[in-house]
Amino acid sequence: MNSSGNISMDRIKSISSAGGLGKTKVRSLNSFVGLRTITVAFFIFLYAPILVLVVLSFNAGDSTATWSGFGLQAYRTLAADGALRQAAGNSLIVACFATIGSTLVATLAAIALHGRRGAMEQITGSAITFPLLVPEIVTAVATLLALSVLAIPLGLATIMFAHTVFCLPFAFLPVKARLADMDGRLLDAAADLYATPFRAFRAVTLPLMVPGIVAGAMLAFITSIDNFVITYFVAGAGYTTLPVYIYGVVKVGVSPEINAISTVLLAVSVSLVTLSYFVGKLRRI
Repeated sequence: MNSSGNISMDRIKSISSAGGLGKTKVRSLNSFVGLRTITVAFFIFLYAPILVLVVLSFNAGDSTATWSGFGLQAYRTLAADGALRQAAGNSLIVACFATIGSTLVATLAAIALHGRRGAMEQITGSAITFPLLVPEIVTAVATLLALSVLAIPLGLATIMFAHTVFCLPFAFLPVKARLADMDGRLLDAAADLYATPFRAFRAVTLPLMVPGIVAGAMLAFITSIDNFVITYFVAGAGYTTLPVYIYGVVKVGVSPEINAISTVLLAVSVSLVTLSYFVGKLRRI
C-alpha cells in the first residue's frame, strides 16, 4: 500500500506472482451470504409470470385464474378470429418489409464504413446506432411529426417505413461486428491470386458476412413484429398489427386467448433469438 492508501496494480501483480502474502485470500462473491438467494429470487420474479402465462394458455376453461384442465380451446378461438388473422397478417407484412429494407441498408452501410477511420465515418456509424439510445416514445413522436409535416397519410406504408428506420441499428451491429472480425490477410491473399475487387468480395467478404447478415435480419424481424409504441403512433385507421390488437383486447380484460397470443409470440421470439445466436457464431472460413 502506497502513501496515499491505494493499492497499486504493480504491487498486486508482484504479490500474485510470488504466491500471495501468507494465507490472506480475497473473498469470492459467491461467499457472501444471501447472494445466491437474491439471484434465485430475481430469476423467479423475472420468469415465473412468463411460465404462468404459457401454462394458462392451455387452460381448458374460460378463466385466466382458475385451472380447469389441459385444453387447446384458446388456440382454436384464435384460429377462428378474423380480426386477429388480419392483425397477424399486417404484422408479418410489416416485419418482412422492415427486415429486408433495414438489412439491405445496414449491410451496405457496414461495407461502406468498414476499414475507414475518418471523422465522417465515425459520425455516420454513430448516427446509425443512435436510435438505440433514444427512448422509443421519442422516436415515435418524432416520426409522427415528420409524417404530419410532410402531409403523408398514415397507413400500412408509414408503419413499414418507421419500422425499417427503427430496425436499422439492430441489423447494422451484427454485420459491422462480423466485418470487424474478418482477417484482412484473406483479401491480401485474394489480391495475390489476381482476384478483382468484386471477385474478392464475392469469394471472401460476402461468405464471411452471411452469418452477421442473417443474425441482423433475425434481430430486425423480432424487433419489428412485437413493436407497439411506434406502430401505435404511425398506424392509420384500419391498419392494426398484432401488438396493437393485443393492447386493445387487454383494455377490456385478460382472456385465455391473450395468453395464447403471447405464447405464440414468445415462441417465435425465443426461436429466432436462439437461431440468431448460433448463426452469429458460424465461421465460414
